Amino acid sequence: MNMSRSPLIRFTKLLLDFMFFSGILICITVPFIFKEAGKYFSIFKDYYIPYCVIFMIAGVFALIILWELRRMFHTVIKENPFVKENVTSLKRMGLCSFIITVIMAVRLFFVVTPAALVLVTVFVVAGLFSLVLSQVFDQAVTYKLENDLTI
Repeated sequence: MNMSRSPLIRFTKLLLDFMFFSGILICITVPFIFKEAGKYFSIFKDYYIPYCVIFMIAGVFALIILWELRRMFHTVIKENPFVKENVTSLKRMGLCSFIITVIMAVRLFFVVTPAALVLVTVFVVAGLFSLVLSQVFDQAVTYKLENDLTI
C-alpha cells in the first residue's frame, strides 16, 4: 500500500501542517490575544508581560517540535522512517519538551493552576518518550544499515 495515499496519513499530514502554520499565527498574536483576554480575566492583565514572554517562548519551542514532526512525517510518506535524521529530530523534540516543561514550571511562580500542572506533566512525559523513541530509532537505523550492507 502506498503510504501517501492512506487517508490516515493524509489527514495526519494536514493536521500537522495546520497546527504548524496556525501555531505561527498564534505565537505572533499572543500579545494582542492576552491584551484582549486581560479585559475579561485579571490574570492576563496582572501578568501581561511575563505571560507574553512565557507563552511566546514556549510557543517557539512547540513550533520546533511541530517542525521536526513534519520533517519526520516526510520520511514516513517516503516509506523510509528509519534514518539518522529522525533520531536527531526525536532528540530535538525531547529537548524542546523539557524546555517547555521548565517554562511552564516558571509559570507556576505566578499562578498555580491545574492546567499548568498538567502541561508540566505532559511535556515531561513527551520529552522522555521522545528520547526513548530516539534510542529505538537509532537501534533500528543500525539494524537497517547492517542489513543493507549484508544484501
